[in-house]
Amino acid sequence: MYEISDLLDLMVEAKASDLHLQVGQSPCLRICGELEPVDGPVLTAEDTERLMLSITPERYLEKAKTQGSADFSIENKNNVRFRVSVLKAKQHFGMVLRQIPNKIFSFEQTGLPEQIRDILYRPRGLVLVTGPTGSGKSTTLAALINEINENCKANIITIEDPIEFYHQHKKSLIVQREVGSDTVSFADALRGALRQDPDVILVGEMRDLETIQAAISAAETGHLVFGTLHTTGAAETVDRIIDVFPDETKEQVRTQLAGSIQAVIAQVLCKRIGGGRIPAFEIMVITTGISQMIREGKTFRIGSELQTNSAKGMMLLDDCLERLYRQGLIAEEEVFAYGKDTKTLRDHLARE
Repeated sequence: MYEISDLLDLMVEAKASDLHLQVGQSPCLRICGELEPVDGPVLTAEDTERLMLSITPERYLEKAKTQGSADFSIENKNNVRFRVSVLKAKQHFGMVLRQIPNKIFSFEQTGLPEQIRDILYRPRGLVLVTGPTGSGKSTTLAALINEINENCKANIITIEDPIEFYHQHKKSLIVQREVGSDTVSFADALRGALRQDPDVILVGEMRDLETIQAAISAAETGHLVFGTLHTTGAAETVDRIIDVFPDETKEQVRTQLAGSIQAVIAQVLCKRIGGGRIPAFEIMVITTGISQMIREGKTFRIGSELQTNSAKGMMLLDDCLERLYRQGLIAEEEVFAYGKDTKTLRDHLARE
């Protein structure tokens, strides 16, 4: 019989990022991006429900039963933290647990260019960290917030679902609020944050019109706002935000976004040759030219601007992937798995 404590210990020992518990399959670990089944019996519906009940707080249990899903975080006996997502499928409970790294990376360890560090000390604006699920967005955001915490006397408010990295007060005062236990929604907490004398606000997920609208307004009115989206590039991020709004307000939103956005950091996690993972980035830092493109709805031209402004810290994802390949850090299949213009990449790589 599986016990959740044993499975979490196994997860840590195997350096797995995720643990999947689903009916009809033995527990599966995601190691270096690939699912590996544990050597053991398949899980029954009784097994998954028992494991779920052993760790799910009462307030989330009711939500899981009535709404079919719930998200929260837990900590094991060794002070390792996990993000838990409970779900129902075919009327049975399942879970996915993600290991949250204990250590918050320094800015240098993220691999981001120095120009991004400069943005962290600006008094206002919107900084977006984007990418698919499991791409390391939370890790990057934690490093950026930590950089401010260590070097600025600021009031930082984070709104997360759930809280992943725990920050300590350093030079800054840092208040972390969890959706579901400390507040009812991102949008509600964001509106409340504006009455709490913030300098910096982190919005864990900009998932709806109300939250996105509030985040842009906060960035316009003298706050540095960090947020995340599930997009794969700089231009796509701008388009996604604008597309959320009704047609009659899109022009106004373009103007607001052009004046408030400071940077977009889009990232993916690639398999590193020799083991582990390594991020590849697409980075946009706002310039007068890019601001004008956003305002005029010409986001299709942003890519060429990124390619010609490497001195300002900008880069295209495809260029970053190609560089990592030529440095011997990732294999060719990773370049094509995450690259956007695979034909051009293939031509480039053939010129070795």
